[in-house]
Amino acid sequence: MERSDLVQRQRWFVNQRFGMFIHFNSATVQFADKEMKDWEYDHENHDAPRLYPFDPKDWQPDRLDCAQWAQAAKSAGMKFSALTAKHHEGFSLWPTRFTEHCVRNATIQTDVVAAYLDAFRREEIDAGLYFSMLDLHHRIGRKKCTPADKQLILNQLEELLTGYGDIPFLVIDGWNAHWGGPSYEDLPFEEVDALVKQLQPNCLLMNISCESNLNHTDIVFYENAAGQEVEHSFAGPGAGCHILSDTWFWRTTDTAMELKSADWALERIRTANRQNVTFFLNGAPNRQGQLDANVLERFREIGERYRPPANLDALPDNWLYRA
Repeated sequence: MERSDLVQRQRWFVNQRFGMFIHFNSATVQFADKEMKDWEYDHENHDAPRLYPFDPKDWQPDRLDCAQWAQAAKSAGMKFSALTAKHHEGFSLWPTRFTEHCVRNATIQTDVVAAYLDAFRREEIDAGLYFSMLDLHHRIGRKKCTPADKQLILNQLEELLTGYGDIPFLVIDGWNAHWGGPSYEDLPFEEVDALVKQLQPNCLLMNISCESNLNHTDIVFYENAAGQEVEHSFAGPGAGCHILSDTWFWRTTDTAMELKSADWALERIRTANRQNVTFFLNGAPNRQGQLDANVLERFREIGERYRPPANLDALPDNWLYRA
């Protein structure tokens, strides 16, 4: 992508302002009744044995309703979305040809990626995808990323970017991060970026890597729920993300939980937007594949009060860009 085209796409994303993160994957099932993180952090980082391997047969969202998710996003005033097509455990929500650890071998075999994209496009919401490079099932991480592992990653990215129409942005995670995932040496960012731009030149590649620069991303990404806050001097282009509950993925206790308030969410969104940071607010569907009533209500409350700022037409003097 030429620099002028990249800046145009960065400006487009900043002007999106507010969207939905959808954490829905094996962790929705694995950890629904457990008090722990959303993935097996200690296995990757402290050599703990794997305690919660996932059996695809346990994937059975029997009331999957992506249209409900999309309508909820629209009610909140959200303009874009991202679904965890593959999270750190390694389970793929589409029938990938490159591993058996996917919905093709699940009890309910719906291609969730396809269902999600169709539902959000119908509501005219720009639907992107999230993909984890860290893959505990295939043992791809800080200690191992062989040429075959790298090829698996690239093959799956190619599937997502050739089989589902235009993808406006791709969020990658679990790469060269201090908490785990393949290193730059084993999986150079430039190879991933080149593949993405070759397949979809207008697809922004956003990297959740804990870096506050554009060296390895098209948009600087801050995982606010992990304590990564935007620096006061930052002027964009950025993305922030946070949760209404205590975890990214659904827990059985979420259904009756008092979620963070609409006031809290609106302040987070507005603060981000003032620094040319677009904000993802998480919505975590339950095991059956639907958003709980308290999430639907909170999204509606936010939408009744949120008013996005005017579009950014000119670049700030201290705008960051990747040459």
